[in-house]
Amino acid sequence: MSEITLEGLVERLKADHANPASDLHGFFDATTFIHISRAPGRLDVMGGIADYSGSLVLEMPIREATWVAMQRAEDEHIDVISTSSCGPMRRARFSLSQLLTTTKEPRPYDELRAELATKPDSHWASYVLGPLLVLMHEVGLRLDRGARIFITSDLPEGKGVSSSAALEVATMRALLSLTDTSLEDAHVAHLCQKAENLVAGAPCGVMDQMTSALGSEGQLLALLCQPAIVEGLVPIPNELAIWGIDSGIQHTITGSDYTAVRVGAFMGARLIAETAGLTITHLEPGRVAIDDPHWDGYLANITPDEFERQFAAHIPYTMVGADFLENYYGISDSVTDVNPDQTYAVYLPTYHPIRESHDSHQFRVLLQQAVTDDNCRALGTLMGNAHESYSACKLGSDGTDAIVEEVHALGFESGLIGAKITGGGSGGTVAILGRREARSELDVVMERYRDSSGLEPTLFEGSSSGACATPVVTVTLL
Repeated sequence: MSEITLEGLVERLKADHANPASDLHGFFDATTFIHISRAPGRLDVMGGIADYSGSLVLEMPIREATWVAMQRAEDEHIDVISTSSCGPMRRARFSLSQLLTTTKEPRPYDELRAELATKPDSHWASYVLGPLLVLMHEVGLRLDRGARIFITSDLPEGKGVSSSAALEVATMRALLSLTDTSLEDAHVAHLCQKAENLVAGAPCGVMDQMTSALGSEGQLLALLCQPAIVEGLVPIPNELAIWGIDSGIQHTITGSDYTAVRVGAFMGARLIAETAGLTITHLEPGRVAIDDPHWDGYLANITPDEFERQFAAHIPYTMVGADFLENYYGISDSVTDVNPDQTYAVYLPTYHPIRESHDSHQFRVLLQQAVTDDNCRALGTLMGNAHESYSACKLGSDGTDAIVEEVHALGFESGLIGAKITGGGSGGTVAILGRREARSELDVVMERYRDSSGLEPTLFEGSSSGACATPVVTVTLL
């Protein structure tokens, strides 16, 4: 797919404005400033679904990105057009009044989320309205007029490369420019996570938004998710490269598998708190607060050895939600709930973030050392462990497993070092680490996967800086 550039986007907007046959003809006013922002997707190299348990995650912003062009309207309508190289054009229209109560206060998050959930054709717009409602609630932003919003992207949706976070970050950055509002970069990412949790209804951690906002080209963002401590950037050695191969299997973070694994991890944390004799406070039904002076409330701060010695024997492999609630009242997670009628895996979702964070720390150390065969083999082993743990948690897929197997089949001698499913799992993309000169081996992997699956894989190659490294640009169409 061809890369979108600022110059190309502005030329397109001008050409479409002048073309009566274009959907964008007359969409923007030619004399009013348009605010244009860009935010990239990401490859989750290590850490993945352990972010909500406080893991260290290592994330690479990719070349593909989402662009948002936004202009003030003369009325109260919010008109959105979305088009990309990866999907059909979509339109949605809302009014500012839909974001306000009868007393002109920002509407409660759950009300807007419930309304958008009943409209499958326009639910995608929750990733646009969400940042606006969050800014209204959290920083007191008020719009006296609506907006015209055009979205374009070479970042495919549902591939596990954080298209939703890129859309949220790009939208919020354009909104801040449009309203002349300043926020710290990390605050932008936190508010975008809140938009995804509370408006889109996806129980994600913060790593996607932080990477899209703060990532740096050619480096991994090292983020300790407690809740979001940027520990720095880890340069990718010149001898190595990281690529992604999309399996062609749709992934969604709102799916039941991801949510069930997250709930299982918090059930395990609650059981560990009980075993350790921590103070538990009952809040509303299904919710507790845990006073945890030992691990600060994060599973990732428990070492694998501690878990095996002190807690493993007290964590069941599965547990029915009703039994858990009857005996332990609730979990400390603020964005998921225990379903009484569901049977949850508990042991494996609990152990995953404990081992994954430990392995992520090891991965970072190895990546900063000399590029030797022994170190590269160790990096590959850590990625393999992460992939196997995803599968054990039931977050794998036939497609991503097949791609990982093809990488392994070519062998270490091919220059391909390791591979693992990326992001929330259950389909999506595989992250691959290899020697830079092994790029051609990826063509072999994709050809074999295409022949065996009948699906068309897509290669993600190259990286780029996060949204906050580049100012929002204002242009007119004159």
